[in-house]
Amino acid sequence: MSQRRSNGAPSGPKDTAPPPKDQTQDKQARLLSSDAGHFSLFRALHLADFITELNGFCGVMSVFSSLRYCVQADPSNHTNLYLALGFIPLGLFFDFMDGKVARWRQKASLMGQELDSLADLVSFGVSPAAAAFSMGLRTPLDHVLLAFFVLCGLTRLARFNVTVAMLPKDASGKSRYFEGTPIPTSLGLASLMAYWVSKGWTLENVPLGTWGSGIFEVHPVAVLFVLHGCLMVSKTLHIPKP
Repeated sequence: MSQRRSNGAPSGPKDTAPPPKDQTQDKQARLLSSDAGHFSLFRALHLADFITELNGFCGVMSVFSSLRYCVQADPSNHTNLYLALGFIPLGLFFDFMDGKVARWRQKASLMGQELDSLADLVSFGVSPAAAAFSMGLRTPLDHVLLAFFVLCGLTRLARFNVTVAMLPKDASGKSRYFEGTPIPTSLGLASLMAYWVSKGWTLENVPLGTWGSGIFEVHPVAVLFVLHGCLMVSKTLHIPKP
């Protein structure tokens, strides 16, 4: 995020392009390439990078909570589902904070840019899909649609990393708009699923049930993930930055 971040989450000038020659980045690059000590990688990270790691931690814990729900004996106990969905907004909190800390310390980070995209993919791509699977979207066609959503998030993050420097900038150097919706907006899907869980609409009670049969059996609500994925990779959808 900020000048060190890569996904463009809507929380201020978090994706401002770094100066062409940043001594902090040069120093970090030298540390990463030349220091061969066992813990040299950790020495090369900045404080904001460790906060980004907490975002990734939330995503992984969300996935684990979804898995715990799948294997628990009592599916009517939704504690693990709530945990799975609750870790997603917590990850968003750390996603915002890493950029704020980077600006406060005035340290851009090459590692931070890559860490941010990878952490966001887990927290806002894989973990919502895992939660949807655990709460009942488990047909083969559901799997394909959920995988499409995750791959759209992956593609959106990769595109942002490549094109952020070429997007139109304002006087402060911040990009004027997002191309497609930022991947953290999947928090909307997580909120919707949390509402379903609160109503007990899980497993065989997923809203709208299933359509089709055999390999073509599908939960219509999985289309929401497809639509969200299409919005993320849209080239023509320009969302002005706040």
